[in-house]
Amino acid sequence: MPRFKRSHTAAGWLAAAVLLTSGCTALDSSSADDAGEGASYEQAYADHEPLHVVGYPSTGSLRVVQELVWDIADGKADELRKLATGDSGEAEARKTGENWIKAFGTGADGKVTGDFYDGGSERQVVVLYFHDTRQKAEFTARLDGDTGGENWRVLMKSPDFKDATRTPGWAPKEPGGTGSRMKNNG
Repeated sequence: MPRFKRSHTAAGWLAAAVLLTSGCTALDSSSADDAGEGASYEQAYADHEPLHVVGYPSTGSLRVVQELVWDIADGKADELRKLATGDSGEAEARKTGENWIKAFGTGADGKVTGDFYDGGSERQVVVLYFHDTRQKAEFTARLDGDTGGENWRVLMKSPDFKDATRTPGWAPKEPGGTGSRMKNNG
């Protein structure tokens, strides 16, 4: 009997070791596969000051606006274009992004507050306050595709520099002045 138990015990330990090793390999390969978009977002988050928030963004609108600010700060016109809504033409989106980089790049590299208006279930108007340059700009984030199937995107249909960089006259001088509901951090 003891010999039988020892062989089963050894076989059990060997099987456990094989399973653990293959499980670790599976975990490593799955996390590498998952590292794509999420890892780049997390790296960008580590490399930039986070967006300060006023109002009630949805998870999706907050993420796309945060990426918008980072891409403007980094001068990444191609990445900005990828954030454009489906009805923003390729040339329109590229030119709008270039205008935003030129106008707001310096301010986006510092402290930025996003004042999120509306409910955020399908679309949100967001006023970004670039504190270092004392600029503010209005952006529209919305669900894109059939019933939002393509996730949150930014309307980029202002190839004219003056139109793309127009200061929203209706927005308060400071974040949270009117319309948004709660200051989350500042």
